[in-house]
Amino acid sequence: MLVSLQEVGVSFGAVTILKDVTAEVQENSRIGLIGANGAGKSTLLNTICGIQEYETGEISRKPSLNIGYLKQNSGLSGSNTIWDEMRSVFQPILEAQQEIERLHDRMANCEPNSEEYRMLSREYDRNLAYFEGNDGYLIDVKIKTVLNGMGFEDKDSQTVISTLSGGEKTRLALAKLLLSEPELLILDEPTNHLDFKTLQWLEDHLASYKGAIIVVSHDRYFLDKTVREIWEVEFQGLRVFPGNYTKYKELKAELMARWEKEYEAQQEEIADLNDFIAKNLTRASTSKMAKGRIKRLEHMELIDRPREYKKEISLRFDFNRDPVKEVLLVENLSLTVGEGTERKHLFDHLSFTIQRGEKIAVIGENGIGKSSLLHALRGELAPDCGKIRWGQEVKASYFDQENRQLHPELTVLEELWSRWPRKTETEIRNMLGRVLLQGEDVYKKVSVLSGGERAKLAFAILMMEHGNFLMLDEPTNHLDLRSKEILEDALREFKGTLLFVSHDRYLLKAVPDRIIEIFSDHVEVFNGNYDYYLEKQQEKAALQAAQPAVKQEKEEKVVSGYRTKQQKAEEAQRRARLRQVETRVEELEQEIAAIEESLQHPERFEGGYREMEEECERLDSLREELNQRMEEWLELGE
Repeated sequence: MLVSLQEVGVSFGAVTILKDVTAEVQENSRIGLIGANGAGKSTLLNTICGIQEYETGEISRKPSLNIGYLKQNSGLSGSNTIWDEMRSVFQPILEAQQEIERLHDRMANCEPNSEEYRMLSREYDRNLAYFEGNDGYLIDVKIKTVLNGMGFEDKDSQTVISTLSGGEKTRLALAKLLLSEPELLILDEPTNHLDFKTLQWLEDHLASYKGAIIVVSHDRYFLDKTVREIWEVEFQGLRVFPGNYTKYKELKAELMARWEKEYEAQQEEIADLNDFIAKNLTRASTSKMAKGRIKRLEHMELIDRPREYKKEISLRFDFNRDPVKEVLLVENLSLTVGEGTERKHLFDHLSFTIQRGEKIAVIGENGIGKSSLLHALRGELAPDCGKIRWGQEVKASYFDQENRQLHPELTVLEELWSRWPRKTETEIRNMLGRVLLQGEDVYKKVSVLSGGERAKLAFAILMMEHGNFLMLDEPTNHLDLRSKEILEDALREFKGTLLFVSHDRYLLKAVPDRIIEIFSDHVEVFNGNYDYYLEKQQEKAALQAAQPAVKQEKEEKVVSGYRTKQQKAEEAQRRARLRQVETRVEELEQEIAAIEESLQHPERFEGGYREMEEECERLDSLREELNQRMEEWLELGE
């Protein structure tokens, strides 16, 4: 067991945040921590880490427990390069490597049978055992693997961290934490700034992680893939559910239904007992029975009324008029954004048609131009070429992920009222109340709202616009788990046409009936939801893996276009070199192992000190070549 919490309570002044929290973190725990914003999730994590003091209860931690805690949006900074920052994780191992080299040089300058030589040899063996026991030879390979997995494969490893974007700094902080491999890994919203490819790599990496994991995430698909236990913080307490997020929803519904039933049954029993007492207490013949029922009431353990978090937004999108059947035609579209040195070409030959009532999701790599496509459809960006044709009677409403359509200087109430000046204040307030912007909140300026509050204000605008074609750009980014589910239900029930960009795989699973994936030079269309998309990707990967190399090359020709003889020759050379490198790595590992075994028995060296020194030099040379071949193997494999 790594951490045990027994009836822990935490307060800030007179305000109780957590009360009677009891839970355990085992060595292989996979925990998803959920709860409404402000429920106390961060307080609980800080308490587990020892950052936050607690007033009541007891917390036990494994002695010298190594905890790695990545707070939300906490990126790296400084003047280090990416590579140096990642290598700093392995500083003790690298220092051992330097010590090995220093001891080797000293051993070369003293008599083999001397006391000094034997002392240096023992120290050399100790450092070598530590270095090899901690996979010192694989440090660079580990770093490259994690950096590639976290989306830095195209980034120069000598890039200075301070020049990175905020999202890149956050991803790099996560990469560094993964390399450090703490016994307890705590991640607060780790999926922010990650694309599908990186998310899948992270899920696979965490699946084989040796330590325990606690993760806070609003990505329900991620929770389903990575956790085996859900901790829910609610009403100052903690409730533990076995299973992933989908299982939690099922168990929570069963719990609340059973709780409600038991509560109502007890209330009926209490009413019956009170009724009997009222009628029979004063009667001589039945007074004794009535007193018995009074004692029964006094000893009854009362069931609390079931409580659920009722502060939920209410969303419903409707419209007044149907458009024509073909609502949107996009044909041979090419798009470039930016000016001067910032100018960037996004994609070419983008074509698709949307029919009335379809629900379509747009996916693709970060930076491919998904948001820019929506801006082009709205007429905010001029395409390089191609055609955009809207159908008759289409009324499009747009949700911007940055909420740039809002006016920072206006209050919440003014934002809506300025758009619909003929509405009464009551009508405006009622709509804001549906998205939980109530009371004094309506007098807040838009500029001071949180991301979640701005998103809710934008949804209120969408509901009042009554558009029959909704275009949504990352609509779930700032929403809590329950609000995401409410939005999903509203979008599924929407009778109009929907085109949305999202990285929320749960949303992609629940809502669309078609997925469009954008590439730089074409699109691929999948007539199903995200599960269908994954199924087709897996089929494609399996087909490529099963086919011989010649057939695979033909398939690549169909997908990627004509391949020259030179390209084919280069590919054949790459595969041949990969086989050569793999063979050489095996030979080097065997030879290194043999020399290391010999060095454990100095008496084997008939030539004395000089022969042993030559073997040590040979060993260093082989290790250096092994590192080079491992790097080459990794590059060829990629």
